[in-house]
Amino acid sequence: MIVAAEDLLRWYERSRRDLPWRDPGVSPWQILVSEFMLQQTPVARVLPIWTEWVARWPTASATAAASPADVLRAWGKLGYPRRAKRLHECATVIARDYGDVVPDDVDTLMTLPGVGAYTARAVACFAYRQPVPVVDTNVRRVVARALHGRADAGTPSAARDHADVAALLPENGVAHQFSAALMELGATVCTARAPKCGLCPVTRCRWRQAGHPPAEEPARRPQTYAGTDRQVRGRLLDVLRDNASPVTRAQLDVAWLTNNEQRDRALNSLLADGLVTQTSDGRYALGGDAP
Repeated sequence: MIVAAEDLLRWYERSRRDLPWRDPGVSPWQILVSEFMLQQTPVARVLPIWTEWVARWPTASATAAASPADVLRAWGKLGYPRRAKRLHECATVIARDYGDVVPDDVDTLMTLPGVGAYTARAVACFAYRQPVPVVDTNVRRVVARALHGRADAGTPSAARDHADVAALLPENGVAHQFSAALMELGATVCTARAPKCGLCPVTRCRWRQAGHPPAEEPARRPQTYAGTDRQVRGRLLDVLRDNASPVTRAQLDVAWLTNNEQRDRALNSLLADGLVTQTSDGRYALGGDAP
């Protein structure tokens, strides 16, 4: 096997980051919360928010009992706040329909609000130690290099990617640890721009053996944030988070004076998403705050 499980697991034991959702005793619900937060968000930004969140709302039922506005405030600046709304909806379904227990199989997990194929597999694997392949960007990159000798993974293919990882999983009850190790390797060693090949435990990497051939496709440009509707939405939500009472339109308008049309578009999208509500007297509040 190109990726020897024993070598990778030994490396993981001595080199893994100290992430609290990996600790013994962390519940499936708390792992699910971490997976929601980690979507498109760096670990460093998630750490303090997750820690405060699970201390405040350790169970699905506790989260479900919170108001949508409280949930949005606790989400802070993690970005993509619709994830917070979906997490609250997910908590409500788990508390109501599953006795406050996160389901343990992929198909049922995928019926929950906000839970897609990746998150369902991650929860089944990391919370319930099921030997299901879990494939994120980091894993795809490791597999592309170690197994296929390519610098990057190219276009995603769920069937192919899952088959590649499933073929690597050990059968001695440590598949969940192996999956975590594979992700950690891609996140900290086999990185996209500056891989640390000298630290890699994969001794027969085909990309390294081939002399590190460059990527066949041009590098993707990183997504911009400054000046986008996402930034405007964030500015408007900041105003609402910082005020315990609903605010006037004038208070919102000063959050973005660069482009009135863009500001109006962003506000309308927040209203449509249910992240902002309008009060009977025409003021604005976080979803769930309007009287």
